[in-house]
Amino acid sequence: MTIHDPDEANTNEFDPLVPRAIDLPTTLPAGGVIDPAVGDIAKIFAAPGNPADWPAWRDDLAAWRLEARERLEYSGAAYEFAHARWTRAAYSVALTWLWDERLFDHENQRFTVDAFLEATADLGGFDGIVLWHAYPVIGIDDRNQYDFYRDVPGIVELIAALHDRGLKVFIDYNPWDTGTRRAANDDAGELALIVGELGVDGVFLDTMKEGDAALIRALQWASPPQVLEGESRVPNQRIEDHHLSWAQWFADSDAPGVMRAHWYERRHMMHSTRRWNHDHSAELQSAWMNGTGILVWDTVFGVWVGWNPRDKSTLRRALRVQRAANELLVEGEWTPLSDAVPEAIAAGVYVSRWQNDDLTLFTIVNRGTTDFAGAMIDEAAFDAIGGELFDVTSGTALAEPRTLVPARGIAGILAVHGPRPVWLDALLAEAAADERATDASFPARTNVRRPAPRTALGAPAARVVEVEAGQYELPLTYRRRETGVYQGAPYVEEWKPLAPRLHDDRSELVTVSVGRVAVAATEVTAAEFAAFRGVGDGSSAPAVSVTLADARAYAASVGARLPTEFEWQLAATQPGFTRGEPRVWNWTESEHSDGITRFVMLKGGSDHVSLGSDWYVDGGVRPPEFSLKYLLAGLGVEASTSIGFRLAWDLE
Repeated sequence: MTIHDPDEANTNEFDPLVPRAIDLPTTLPAGGVIDPAVGDIAKIFAAPGNPADWPAWRDDLAAWRLEARERLEYSGAAYEFAHARWTRAAYSVALTWLWDERLFDHENQRFTVDAFLEATADLGGFDGIVLWHAYPVIGIDDRNQYDFYRDVPGIVELIAALHDRGLKVFIDYNPWDTGTRRAANDDAGELALIVGELGVDGVFLDTMKEGDAALIRALQWASPPQVLEGESRVPNQRIEDHHLSWAQWFADSDAPGVMRAHWYERRHMMHSTRRWNHDHSAELQSAWMNGTGILVWDTVFGVWVGWNPRDKSTLRRALRVQRAANELLVEGEWTPLSDAVPEAIAAGVYVSRWQNDDLTLFTIVNRGTTDFAGAMIDEAAFDAIGGELFDVTSGTALAEPRTLVPARGIAGILAVHGPRPVWLDALLAEAAADERATDASFPARTNVRRPAPRTALGAPAARVVEVEAGQYELPLTYRRRETGVYQGAPYVEEWKPLAPRLHDDRSELVTVSVGRVAVAATEVTAAEFAAFRGVGDGSSAPAVSVTLADARAYAASVGARLPTEFEWQLAATQPGFTRGEPRVWNWTESEHSDGITRFVMLKGGSDHVSLGSDWYVDGGVRPPEFSLKYLLAGLGVEASTSIGFRLAWDLE
């Protein structure tokens, strides 16, 4: 039986810049009575537009939570497990490609944890990291998702180094990986093994809202035991055993609403994210008003979508308060949308309150596009609380309950009506030293071809195909994937691109200039490459399982180089150009980098095809105009049984 999931509905007929119906906040009826089929999976419960309705709305929220917990016989016991208590304070998690140039030095082929943390420090530091590994290169050959972790030399040491620096580590599980070689165990059993081999803390469930019973049981009883984080709106039934979830593509109401899963269980951590956004102010404000976290994903499968200075500044302001006041945010009394004065509300400024015996924190957001510095909180609320006042987002003491709330930003006012918390002075000093940024422009990066192909004037092989110098207008075809092609993101500010706007076939024309070049008529053979390595054995089949660096080294040894992707394409249309058997993709001299991700263009296709999912890399033999953007791994992981190479020589 096929179960329809509205999150995966066709998006081609909708405006991609407008949230879908499933993304919109849910209206909670009066009394909090709502069909569980809707209420148990709602993303956000919308706040009423009329402030006069907010007290009744809060009562409805409380009634809904009580009914849902009783109906589902919720215990919350899993949140007391010692191995999982860290999740309630995991406010910032990075999703990072394992071979990100900040984390991996491609020149020296080594991981660089401290360089990564230094390069991302302006994001406020991370509490956890998802080490993304296989997609979008899995499917190039028969390696499965577990191989793409196990085949990485030094990965255990990398994870230990991240632990030493205070980060929790997630690995990624791809349930759609069914067409590569099968592991010795089913997925639940294999995951339970690999988390122990690597020593990680959690498993991110790619494309899944929840794991099944076998998966949950296997990971809870693994050594070490794991926590699970689902991708988007985990249902109430699974909050019992999923400690975290993504708040991915959650549209909020004008007045900030309440995230259903976190309202249901305050210890359940959520990470807001909209992966293609250049403006993160909306998700930052939702997280701040809900006491939840952020997924920082500044490079989406090789595509740069970096954060602007304003949003980085907002994130830092939020994180230092959330981490310091975690106990208050998790266990204090949370009163959504309270205490704001009408003048502030009219300007798009909203306030929520978090309170215990000693402290009251007012979280404030400004939906407007200009700074707000007027009265914002009802003074009667402060008169009832008393104590010292501090703006904990800017690090200043206050004489009255007002402060500046930046445009599209946040502020936090703390009232201390008991002993000063031990963390307050350090927090204020750090906040005061962190100058607020206002620049909301996108920090664009350009992919640069590197290195430029060197001149190779050695004697060409006996069989070559000559390409004449000139300027050519060439067709370029590819399958649109989240990797993009050469420059820019395939989607910007969009709401969940899905087929047919994702994985569709695309074509364009590119204008290139090439010199006169001879391209080898066929690939370097296994026997030729074996002789180069001093092994002296091999066949007439194409040499495969060769890294890009090794292919370059072989070429240099015979006075040649690799052809560029355009030279390869032009040569492939000439008589005499042949393919060895089995047919394999060819490396080309097309390495690009934007300082974060390296990639190359592969040409030709291969006999190998991984079936069963559109998420696999392209397989099959391809026409000359087809290019595959292949993200460049390291430490030999980039080599494949489906990739070979041929040579090229410059002709005078």
